[in-house]
Amino acid sequence: MAGGFSSVLRAWGRAFGAQWHGKLLLMSVAPFLLAVGVWAVLLYLGLQPLIDFVHATFSQYGVFSYSGSLLSSLGLGALKTVVVPLIAMLLLLPLMILTALIFIGVIAMPVILRHIGGRHYPQLEQRNGGSVLGSVGVALGGMAAFIGLWLLTLPLYVFPPLAVFVQALLWGWLTSRMMVYDVLADYASADERRQLLAGHRWPLIAIGVVSGAAGALPGAIWLGGVMAVVFFPFLAAASIWLYVLVFIFTALWFAYYCLEALARMRAAEAMKADPAPVEL
Repeated sequence: MAGGFSSVLRAWGRAFGAQWHGKLLLMSVAPFLLAVGVWAVLLYLGLQPLIDFVHATFSQYGVFSYSGSLLSSLGLGALKTVVVPLIAMLLLLPLMILTALIFIGVIAMPVILRHIGGRHYPQLEQRNGGSVLGSVGVALGGMAAFIGLWLLTLPLYVFPPLAVFVQALLWGWLTSRMMVYDVLADYASADERRQLLAGHRWPLIAIGVVSGAAGALPGAIWLGGVMAVVFFPFLAAASIWLYVLVFIFTALWFAYYCLEALARMRAAEAMKADPAPVEL
């Protein structure tokens, strides 16, 4: 396990250096523009109806009195007036994360793998154990579970430090699930992918959780729009841009770690299959 976590640190250093490569910096522009365009339309068409729906639901079930008394008891009475837009933005946040993940997977991941594979692993055979359909299935299944867990943990936002910790865990699980599949889809067979996931479960989860902690910052900026409605469009754009950068770095980190682990696994298997002759 110590070797696994030292490999995590080495992969982090390589990802940090690659993050500043001109091609990869320019690559972040396309996912950012696409995500901003999609969310500009969605927020223009859907934000107010969603706020109205949450407000009506709160009124119907008497949630305002309960939430108001709870916030007052916690010394957060000033937040009473922003409870509804805050809940609406919390409901939209997982969809924003999914949008960034999809655009990174479709646009950025192929470029990242060509960049890393061509430079550092040119001899690594591509065994094509994954597919676009499989990637979509992993993304949708993971996101369905993520949204369900996210909704269950919304009450934790009355204690922000715990909410941020839980958000990091959830986001870390989701990113490790999706990005490991995307990284290994071309290079590993299905059996190799399962073997690598089983043998490197904790280092991969560690990468996901650390990345999830970094992903809490864009969410905080996004939710800051509740307090500064005038700047909300700019805060939303800034959070999307940060999500894109965080996901690109995360993809680089997973790519370096997984391709190195795959290369070492194949080398070990080759040595077992063809051991060196014993000299007499």
